[in-house]
Amino acid sequence: MKDNQLGVAIHGVGQVAYAHAASWKKCAKARIVSVSSRRRESAQALVDKLGLDCPVRDSYDEVLADPEVDIVNLSGPNQVHTPQGIAAARAGKHLMIEKPMCLSMDENRALRDAVAATGVKSVCSFVLRWNPMICSLKSLLAEETIGNLFYAGVDYWHGLNTWWSGYEWGHTREYGGSSYLLGGCHALDALRYLSGKDVAEVTAYATNPRGIFEFDADVVAVLRFADGTIGKTSCFLDAEMPYQFNIDLCGTAGAIRDNRLWSTSLLPGQTGWTEMDTILPTSGDVDHHPFDAQMDHLADCILNNRESHCNVADAYRTHEACLAIDRSVAEGGKPVALPL
Repeated sequence: MKDNQLGVAIHGVGQVAYAHAASWKKCAKARIVSVSSRRRESAQALVDKLGLDCPVRDSYDEVLADPEVDIVNLSGPNQVHTPQGIAAARAGKHLMIEKPMCLSMDENRALRDAVAATGVKSVCSFVLRWNPMICSLKSLLAEETIGNLFYAGVDYWHGLNTWWSGYEWGHTREYGGSSYLLGGCHALDALRYLSGKDVAEVTAYATNPRGIFEFDADVVAVLRFADGTIGKTSCFLDAEMPYQFNIDLCGTAGAIRDNRLWSTSLLPGQTGWTEMDTILPTSGDVDHHPFDAQMDHLADCILNNRESHCNVADAYRTHEACLAIDRSVAEGGKPVALPL
């Protein structure tokens, strides 16, 4: 750390890296001290676009050896997240890692254990935890505005086709992983975060209508939580529709549908849904995501020596549930119990 600012290394310069770097650039607690990629010219393009003044590298080992680097921001392709995250933790670097942070349970465990063993701070980029509507819903649930929650449902519907810039790698099992690892993990993480509960069992079914993904692109899963609460999540990637992130929460004293509230305790005189004026998660565009708040949060956690509510240890459970859904699909809808 220099001049009371944490040094950030951006490693991996896909589309999301530009949004990450733009947010770090606005963070008063940090400064970008390195941009790197396996292709130096790609890293240079990001530096030029954002007007950064820092070294450009094509060696990850060089990044990890740099004493100016306090935080490694991993924004490369899915298949490198785990090994690069483990290497960063072992080098004593704090970690901002894009989702999915792993593609298997072996990777999930290995990354969790490496971060725990080294004590570095971490945030997995489930960025919708900082979406204003989801922040409001979390507050309403904490106040038991709809009573005791008995049902939670969150859907990620994001039609992706061959036009998608990431299609070449994202449609494959090797690099994309599955529909839930590729995108649906946002829905499952929001479901866990809002409910405050961990998944105990999943039963999932899937289809792949046009075969443009190597894995089943459209998945629906029924969930049972440890306390008996029930839930549902779906992820549709091969779909013709605008982006949708549906949230349904039902409790003993009311319900929430996206930004609409029905509460018999808080609003006994209401005659219809009360709508909150807020920013909804209505776009899959990375420029719509609240990365500013996410990056500021990680910097705060490091400077104040506290763990994030969205750290690798917590994200482990979201990824575990995603992989349980994948296992249930592979076994033809057989219920899968957690932990795996």
